[in-house]
Amino acid sequence: MHFAHNLFVIALLSAIHAQAHHEPKTDHEIEVQRALQVAACHCAPAVESFTASRKRAWAQRVLAGNPHLVDQQHLFSSDAYADLPDSHHSEHSSSPHENEDETFMKCTPISDTHIQNNTCVLAPEVTEGPYYHTEGHPIRQNIAEYQDGLLLLLDIGVIDVETCQPLPNVLVDIWQANATGSYAGHPVPHPHLADEQPATEGRRRGLLTAFPRTIQEETWLRGAWPTDKNGVVQFTSIYPGYYTGRATHIHTKVFPEWTPLPNNEGFQAGRLAHTGQWFFDEELNMVVDKMYPYITNPIKDIRGRTRNSQDSLNIFQDSHGPEGKYNPVFKTHLLGGVVSQGLIAYITMGVNASASYDNFWKG
Repeated sequence: MHFAHNLFVIALLSAIHAQAHHEPKTDHEIEVQRALQVAACHCAPAVESFTASRKRAWAQRVLAGNPHLVDQQHLFSSDAYADLPDSHHSEHSSSPHENEDETFMKCTPISDTHIQNNTCVLAPEVTEGPYYHTEGHPIRQNIAEYQDGLLLLLDIGVIDVETCQPLPNVLVDIWQANATGSYAGHPVPHPHLADEQPATEGRRRGLLTAFPRTIQEETWLRGAWPTDKNGVVQFTSIYPGYYTGRATHIHTKVFPEWTPLPNNEGFQAGRLAHTGQWFFDEELNMVVDKMYPYITNPIKDIRGRTRNSQDSLNIFQDSHGPEGKYNPVFKTHLLGGVVSQGLIAYITMGVNASASYDNFWKG
């Protein structure tokens, strides 16, 4: 039965691979993605264990004998996260030290297990949007540069839905808006559109025309980093702000094949396996809305923040997949005793590691 199931998944993955589209448009494409998502449900236990191990590793690092926060430059040093435990070894180990760790972790709320993506793990393909730069995204973990905002640590796991195993050494590329809703390189609208009002109907309801790229050298809140041997990548960033028509979000692309450029000038993109977007709980968005510098957003008193349920182009809804089984919303925890000390956000993506998509925006 397991062999037959694997054959079914492989056949579906081949069908997806044959499509040169990101977002499923036709009835056939939607049905293929729906079937693949259902087939990928068998990875759910692996995701549960994967996420729980990452949370335990973080809690042990921050809490065990070291209750204060580690400073920012060491947050993601090579030893900041312990290797994820071998499941077979963990089940049969009974050393006093490991038993003490288990007892200690039972006292921490961060050790609670959450299946990141409910019952399925296949992350749907959605639009990259107009603000992606095909060149110049630095290979780095701290993408904030000098942008002010609420400290946000991202813990991102990548799993291959063909094998249910973590994917090492795939490049996770991310980009986002700053606290007041601007993207690096795109500060202002076209001059002739300075007084443009948001669209009032259709899929683009609430959106403005994309701002052009006028500052080529800006790279803040953009960056990429490869997953480690455990299929995990971490970034230091700030909580994103909002802009007209869009819910608060972060963009991502996943490249199984990539080549670093000299002098840390970014990377040469190879095969693209996934394009997606992540979101935040509305309750958390409302708290951050009241913090500085988010309260200085220029549209705060004009249009305000778009709620997830009203996201333009149906991106928030599409990010759940055809069956609504994938959860694109981060699971967040406080870094300290209050929100202003920062957040750590977890999410796991299930990707088709053998897929190959076009690496450009189709509008």
